[in-house]
Amino acid sequence: MRIFKEICHIGSGILFFSLSLNALAQTTDKGKPNVIVIMTDDQGSIDLNSYGATDLYTPNMDRLAKEGVRFTQFYAGAPVCSPSRAALMTGKTNLRAGLAGNVPIPERAEKSGEHGLPTDQVTMAEMLKPNGYYTALIGKWHLGHREQNLPNGQGFDYFFGHQRGCIDNYSHTFYWDGPNKHDLYRNSEEVYYDGEHFTDLMAEEVKQVINHRRNEPFFIYWAFNAPHYPYQGTTKWLDYYKDLPTPRKEYAAFVSNTDEKIGKVLDYLDETGLADNTIVIFQSDHGHSLEERAFWGGGNAGPYRGSKFSLFEGGIRVPAIIRYPRVIPANQVRDQLSMEMDWFTTIAELTNSEVADKLDGKSLMPIILDNKRESPHEVVYWQLGNYDDTTAQWAVRKGPWKLIGNVNEPSGQGAKKDLEKLYLVNLDNDIGEKNNLTKSNPKKMNELLRLHNSWLNSVRSEMKQ
Repeated sequence: MRIFKEICHIGSGILFFSLSLNALAQTTDKGKPNVIVIMTDDQGSIDLNSYGATDLYTPNMDRLAKEGVRFTQFYAGAPVCSPSRAALMTGKTNLRAGLAGNVPIPERAEKSGEHGLPTDQVTMAEMLKPNGYYTALIGKWHLGHREQNLPNGQGFDYFFGHQRGCIDNYSHTFYWDGPNKHDLYRNSEEVYYDGEHFTDLMAEEVKQVINHRRNEPFFIYWAFNAPHYPYQGTTKWLDYYKDLPTPRKEYAAFVSNTDEKIGKVLDYLDETGLADNTIVIFQSDHGHSLEERAFWGGGNAGPYRGSKFSLFEGGIRVPAIIRYPRVIPANQVRDQLSMEMDWFTTIAELTNSEVADKLDGKSLMPIILDNKRESPHEVVYWQLGNYDDTTAQWAVRKGPWKLIGNVNEPSGQGAKKDLEKLYLVNLDNDIGEKNNLTKSNPKKMNELLRLHNSWLNSVRSEMKQ
């Protein structure tokens, strides 16, 4: 495993890391580690206590941070749902994964030919299955609706959840685009649990997978429909936050309800004795929503500008944590730039699974084990929209310098902002991205523009082969 090659670079921390490597070897001898990837939906950049929120109650998300490593400069692959999930599932940028934007509802997909994540892409589930893993998706899919594009056609042995982008958490119905449709499935069978909160159903399903798969390693992708609209925290949490103003109150209740269910599963791992041999990864898929159905807000990006749909930091800089007892350090923070695609390669390394060569994700184990190591990424790229779409929003970052093209910044209340086509910032000096430096630093702007164009041309050539 590549992890053992890192020992020669570690230096003064050799004792701790030797113990970590020994623990990894012992764990591997006992059996492959289980993997649970938890993804929340539309959770703001600082919306848990360990990231700076002072008005929320998130003890279980914070427990993961205390018992693992949290990242302060971690980026989603895209500022909207489907492309972000494509990046997670494939270890590639969403463009290289073949998903430029959100998957349309089936009625529109049939007309447009946009069917979701291409079936020739290798998903995280398909990467782990040959290594003996039982694979389960609990929650939101949003990566395609045809049989071959649904979870069971993309490497998952078991699926319980909804196919579309969001559902009402009590009726499990998709209301928001096209015909209203009940959207809750166990594998390909439509199932009904009217009146039961979706987060309760998911937590029980996760526990059942854990309970029934103790003698073989499992991979669970637990994709929440929260705190994505509709904000439906339970009465307990709405009462808890009764003094907060709307929409923060409704959003906060849904966040804490989500945190509570994460705690139920973490406790169950403890009860079953599986916690030490289970990798738990947590992240939000992108920034908080300012959409009308989210009451024009509720989430908090803290010092960062932007939100969902935007490539400003508030749209893509997200909370992200990994816990793996006895193998990675506890209560540690890593400031190195890291990407959503990196989970694919990191999990492959920790499970000793085979991966293809041409991935955008890099293993995070070197920086997890040695805080002095530099980010595995010299340059990172985003594009929301097809590679031939000249109006698509895009961004490129090299070091502290970041250039955004065709800038989009939702403002809430449906208002539109007049923004420059190109926007250059130095994040070391301007984390709030308040000052556009394109005119004062044209040399740096042109350097990053060339990097973006070169990358886009390489993606275009690859995808047209």
